[in-house]
Amino acid sequence: MKRDPRFDILFEPVNIGPVTARNRFFQVPHCNGMGYVRPKSLAEMRGIKAEGGWSVVCTEEVWIHHSSENVPLAEGILWDDGDIPALAKMTEAVHKHGSLAGIELQHNGYCSTNHYSRIPPIAPSAISVNSYDPVQARAMDKSDIRNFRKWHRKAALRAKQAGFDLIYVYAAHSGTLLTHFLSRRINKRTDEYGGSLENRVRLFRELIEDTKEAVGDRCAVAVRFAVEEFLGPMGITSENEGREIVEMLSELPDLWDVNISNWSKDSASSRFESEGHQEPYIGFVKSMTSKPVVGVGRFTSPDTMLSLIQRGVMDMIGAARPSIADPFLPKKIEEGLIEEIRECIGCNICVMSDQFSVPIRCTQNPTMGEEWRRGWHPERINPRKSDDGVLVVGGGPSGLECALALGQRGYRVILVEASAELGGRVSRESRLPGLAEWGRVRDYRRLMLERLSEVSIYPENHLSAEEIIEFSAEDHFDFSHVLLATGATWRRDGIGRKHREPIQGLEQLPVFTPDDIMDGVSVKGKVVVFDDDHFYMGGVLAEKLRREGHEVLLVTPAPEISIWTKWTLEQIQVQKQLIELGVELAPQTDLAAVHAGMVELSCVFTDRRTERACDSLILISERFPNDELSQLLEVESEKLSGAGIKTLKCIGDCHAPATIAAAVYSGHLAARELQAEPQEEVPFLRERIQI
Repeated sequence: MKRDPRFDILFEPVNIGPVTARNRFFQVPHCNGMGYVRPKSLAEMRGIKAEGGWSVVCTEEVWIHHSSENVPLAEGILWDDGDIPALAKMTEAVHKHGSLAGIELQHNGYCSTNHYSRIPPIAPSAISVNSYDPVQARAMDKSDIRNFRKWHRKAALRAKQAGFDLIYVYAAHSGTLLTHFLSRRINKRTDEYGGSLENRVRLFRELIEDTKEAVGDRCAVAVRFAVEEFLGPMGITSENEGREIVEMLSELPDLWDVNISNWSKDSASSRFESEGHQEPYIGFVKSMTSKPVVGVGRFTSPDTMLSLIQRGVMDMIGAARPSIADPFLPKKIEEGLIEEIRECIGCNICVMSDQFSVPIRCTQNPTMGEEWRRGWHPERINPRKSDDGVLVVGGGPSGLECALALGQRGYRVILVEASAELGGRVSRESRLPGLAEWGRVRDYRRLMLERLSEVSIYPENHLSAEEIIEFSAEDHFDFSHVLLATGATWRRDGIGRKHREPIQGLEQLPVFTPDDIMDGVSVKGKVVVFDDDHFYMGGVLAEKLRREGHEVLLVTPAPEISIWTKWTLEQIQVQKQLIELGVELAPQTDLAAVHAGMVELSCVFTDRRTERACDSLILISERFPNDELSQLLEVESEKLSGAGIKTLKCIGDCHAPATIAAAVYSGHLAARELQAEPQEEVPFLRERIQI
């Protein structure tokens, strides 16, 4: 297809100091759980983004000195010349496709863990570290500042040697030494590096100048700066000091990459912020500099991107999460394939990967993180091995992804869904508060499936084991492989992490599960939500019921509400919102027993009991895999074989209930592995330490 000429402006080259980007698509630095631990995986992932049309592809933060590390996080390291070859793999992969490679040099200051190096962290002034570690950072003296400048300069020179085209001076988010110098909350110095804003900016200015002097002949020098910290008068704000800092340094760097702080604000989930939410804070920057400006906002709409450029908000479209969900987003716009963009849903599963130090993953893009170790490409897939037909039972996230990948391989696929609506749990959950964008998981796959002649979809068809065996022998339903994606059902007996036996007395109260609420079942009176799942469901249902006017008590054995959402940067927002809505919260509390008209709660530490009135009880614990069909078919193994069925496999929640991302991945993996040679050893490549 031909590109819409309206978007031609997005493909204009942009001069950035001594280098030129071939278009306006800029993959800003983002972490990925690979870093120095998995350099081959990192290089292949970044290279595919360059292939997909991102004209600038950056690393994650790269630690410049052994006085600053955040082990066990798997990020970048550039401490000495021995670290250059690993990073050079990334620049080679990016340059192969004609893109520029950028590196974000980082010193974490008092936010360094230094668990590995055992060096006391440093800061502008003496201060406790920002974790619960019983450690304090020491105040830097003048020699420390001089040394820091030397470390940064050496790292910039090594980055140039590794082949990077764009070198960052990093003063964004809240975990950088430069940010600490800028902050009046942290910087209590009385010398020329503290006090007035001009003094607090001094080191920032010096680092930009040092970097330009060291590598500016060949490399562009970019600044990443958070113009708003949401800390009121004691923080940097876009109305005051943020604006003044940009004005002071406006023409010094070759490019401004501007955002807001901290990370949970910058990478806010779709549950709390929509596309483009940063514009009100960063919109002023372009008017204060002639240098190119990059900004982010989880941009997925080409029309939004076009508007940002035309209105002069920014010169280049920055992206982290949208480039993860669809590494080929720029190329799809360029080739007129806008409807095929795999839009980010803002769930932040990618963020979780970094914090767990495991290869990055994505709900929308199951190939993310698997580019090197499994050889998966987001837009290409190995062709079918035979003319066999495949039956996929269940049109939820796993079944949809499986049918799509099989169809793209060229297999004839029959997708059968029991309900009238495709999407399964995605469709149901996307109707809950804040989760509407999760429907993109269904919408993208439904659209792509409609374009595949190899795939036939039959909604409102509930197949029995007998019917599957019978239909496999019919000419118009000929298939040799059966993949079951029949999902899972929430338990209503309370068995979960805390309780390994049913909770006592449940028959004495109306008991509901998330499935009931999503089915539209009405609850009455005072509601107690018992959350032993700990991800988003407990908080979302408490919010929904409170907005409907119920008095809600949310009980959880965990120390915090929706505690697993801390890995998706949402926990503070979740708990804050529930408090503001008037939901009563009871963390570190167990549901001990149920009685008529009330529940008995207990402290998880002391077992001290309290009683609370309750008219409706909602249990959020575990889910049963809906694997009854699989069990029935396995009993009929001889009939299956006689009907020519070679494969019977459960996928997604039917196999093991987990996240939507896990369900999508399971479906994709099953499609990739269909009729592949069985592997007795580890089925993916590993990056080994060479001894």
